[in-house]
Amino acid sequence: MKVIGVIGAGVMGTGVAHNFALAGYDVVLVDISEDILTRAKEKIANNIRFQGLYNKDFAAEKPETILNRISFTMDYDLLQDADYIIENVPEKWEIKRDVYLKLDRICPDHCIFSVNTSCISITKVAALTNRPSKVIGSHYMNPVIMKPVVEVIKGYHTSEETIEATVHLLSTLNKEAIIVNDLPGFVSNRISHLFMNEAAFVVQDQVANPKDVDDVFKKCFGHKMGPLETADLIGLDTVVQSLDILYESYQDSKFRCCPLLRKMVEAGTHGRKSGQGFYSYPVYEGSFVKA
Repeated sequence: MKVIGVIGAGVMGTGVAHNFALAGYDVVLVDISEDILTRAKEKIANNIRFQGLYNKDFAAEKPETILNRISFTMDYDLLQDADYIIENVPEKWEIKRDVYLKLDRICPDHCIFSVNTSCISITKVAALTNRPSKVIGSHYMNPVIMKPVVEVIKGYHTSEETIEATVHLLSTLNKEAIIVNDLPGFVSNRISHLFMNEAAFVVQDQVANPKDVDDVFKKCFGHKMGPLETADLIGLDTVVQSLDILYESYQDSKFRCCPLLRKMVEAGTHGRKSGQGFYSYPVYEGSFVKA
């Protein structure tokens, strides 16, 4: 595989594009506006500069060499030579549906579609295409460049060849694939969103403040991040969208979104990417530096 298409230039899409460019791939990063693409380019440039602080091996190439491997575009037609697509658009079915109908028309027959989704069924996405055997889930963790494992989801029609190609591709990024079956939320988000949602209820009910909630998880259980820090990192808007999908999929009240989370999203406090969530952050979210 030589050309990687990345759809969506938000937090996850920029991380995925950066990681593949760092590994030597040509990347086509697609989004719906020039402003979003400009911000994505600035974020990736910032991340390239900061990554040397965390791993000296990253300094082997000049930042501009890595950045020049990425084409920033609004034109889906540039994906006509893509070998592999990673889609990272918001967790809204109407948006994903339109994206996959377009990709299926433009991309070559051999191209694999990888759904980087939090909760939406891979089988449901594959049904939109004429290549269901070449549709697979790959749930990258944030920040992408620093996470060594990807949750890979096998849809109902996903072929063994597609799984093998995905595992091999991830190995070139020095990432391990953990393969799971397809039900909404899979493993990581079906469980983690219960933690984040209940943590928000604890704050809403004034049992504890966000820092104390997170400290319990970090200091008592040894977690690197608490559930509310994690929610801020993911984006509270994404957490709410995912909880809504889980609730709709399972019709189980345990996935009922905490009213405080929904209120915060309506107020525009989405976490790190907005500068304010359960905690405050610098306005430049492009780096790995935590406030």
